[in-house]
Amino acid sequence: MKKYRLFALMLVVSIITTMLLPFQSMALEDPGLTCKNAILIDANYDEVLYEKGGYDKVYPASITKVMTALLTLEAIDEGKLTAQTQITASATAAKIPEGSSTANIQAGETLTVEQLLYCLLLPSANEAAQILAEAVGGDIDTFVGMMNDKAKELGCQNTHFANPHGFHDPDHYATPYDITRFMKAAMEYELFQTIVTSPNYTIPATNLSEQRIVRNSNALTSNWTYTTYLYGPGTGGKTGSTDEAGKCLVETAKQGDTYLISVIMGSGEITLENGEVKQGQFYETIKLLNWGFDNFKRTVISEDSEVVAKVNVTLSTQTDQVMVRPSGSIARTLPKDVNVEEMEKEINLFSDTVEAPIEQGKVLGTMVLTYQGEVYGTLDLVADSSVERSELLYRLDRIEKFFANWWVKLLLIVIVVAVVVLLLRIFVFRKRRRYAGMSASRRGRYSGRRRK
Repeated sequence: MKKYRLFALMLVVSIITTMLLPFQSMALEDPGLTCKNAILIDANYDEVLYEKGGYDKVYPASITKVMTALLTLEAIDEGKLTAQTQITASATAAKIPEGSSTANIQAGETLTVEQLLYCLLLPSANEAAQILAEAVGGDIDTFVGMMNDKAKELGCQNTHFANPHGFHDPDHYATPYDITRFMKAAMEYELFQTIVTSPNYTIPATNLSEQRIVRNSNALTSNWTYTTYLYGPGTGGKTGSTDEAGKCLVETAKQGDTYLISVIMGSGEITLENGEVKQGQFYETIKLLNWGFDNFKRTVISEDSEVVAKVNVTLSTQTDQVMVRPSGSIARTLPKDVNVEEMEKEINLFSDTVEAPIEQGKVLGTMVLTYQGEVYGTLDLVADSSVERSELLYRLDRIEKFFANWWVKLLLIVIVVAVVVLLLRIFVFRKRRRYAGMSASRRGRYSGRRRK
């Protein structure tokens, strides 16, 4: 018991010392973005590495088309369509708001689903979004309902779509974090990856148009609109732009095993100190992605080999304590200069004492790893070895616990009282009755002497 208390005291001192140490990642330099909203996630593990208003409501503009593409690709997966299914644009679908981005698709023109996806994602054609919406949903309103249902399914917390293309509507919004949700889902489709990494695409002549080339509006993939932004690690993204949303870009990128998704919202032109003018949505996307690649790595912050506590054991002659260690391990994407020994380990044992038998691996508590109130993970604490039970100690313990029950104690009291009463009746009251009987008998036999 004294050993256990000493161990617990050392553990508490260790935790307090850890809390007083500076967290080295606090020295990590901020990327210094000027856009209104931004977020960067490790897409392999859905961990947020940076956010600036990352959970605020924003207007997604044409980034909306990622969701439109996702539902179309799902329809292909489900066999409702194929990439080569011919779709004829209805008059309703071909009519788009003034000022919309377009691929000049006319009412009555026939294209394949794949060609429409290229028109949707490269030049960001609004009519392509409406044509695909009708093809998948039957009508645009039904498709928009499907978009909102899919957003909920993906865990989007503050997203609502009002149309399939992102033309401004006050009731059409998302958050930077939510955008990463549906971008990641779309990137799981090979056709989507192929399209968003294509600088341009040639659409053969159709029934109403000559051959045409559509070009990618993402300057990280294509230098058709802007030069100097081509980005080697980039694996595709989607632009968006309205007066209300500003310049926006969601981009994916990979280096080795690291897979990042960045979102820049509400950006515009940026003038550098040397007077050079940059397109903020592209410039700051590259800046944020490079910041992520340069400063973060996947780090194991807890392994299951270390013993972190002891629990007292009863009903065993084998040992009076069992070692406790974490089950499994926790890994997080952290700044490269973080010392994992600075993590706080909060040990929560279910009990200070446990009865044998104990099987190796039995869960006896939890360990929570935190820093400054942020939880980095929770692991079960399990017995490091098995402990056998002593049958003699077990039976004695059962007897002791049986007699410790209040109702047993009450029953015993009742029995004792009953026995006492019985004994009193036998040895006291019966004796008194006998003495009384004897006295009466003697009085009855006495007649006295007659005087003559």
